[in-house]
Amino acid sequence: MNEPGTASHDQIIASTRHWLEQAVIGLNLCPFAKGVHAKGQIRYALSTARDEETLLADLQRELLALCATPAEEVDTTLLIHPWVLRDFADFVRFLDLVEVVLRTHRLQGVLQVASFHPDYVFADSAADDITNHTNRSPFPTLHLLREASLDRAVAAFPDAATIYERNLQTLRQLGDAGWQALRIGALPPTKE
Repeated sequence: MNEPGTASHDQIIASTRHWLEQAVIGLNLCPFAKGVHAKGQIRYALSTARDEETLLADLQRELLALCATPAEEVDTTLLIHPWVLRDFADFVRFLDLVEVVLRTHRLQGVLQVASFHPDYVFADSAADDITNHTNRSPFPTLHLLREASLDRAVAAFPDAATIYERNLQTLRQLGDAGWQALRIGALPPTKE
């Protein structure tokens, strides 16, 4: 996992953007990401939270901001939080609070939150299973998505139900060496 202590804001965003471009879009793990990326409709929000309470406040702010912004401007938000929930078990427990926030603000059916983490492990996988990389990001990240946009994307994609299985096959074919070659998580050099 990246150590964010010495990383600049720009490096963290650049590392996350690199992951999105090389893994999510480059490997076609999410066929819906390319369009919003090309249109510049992804917001990269960096939380400086050091505790869960502050992160919850940041999450609420970003959810409400996404609702208040036209989809043509910002269709989706990546809330990157490098300094909190670095332990995957803590991250998973926090996801229950994310659902509470969605219910409290009556956003279920309007927005959903997908989860990505450097140590992501699916419940039915071993920690070293290459397929876990479908949800591994350089830093803990909450992906805020509009349900309406997701519904349109799924309707336009003829085999949406096969994405998960195709992703598993892609990662197995890529293997550990192929994943390492993508340099996911590598921090770009600082600008002088």
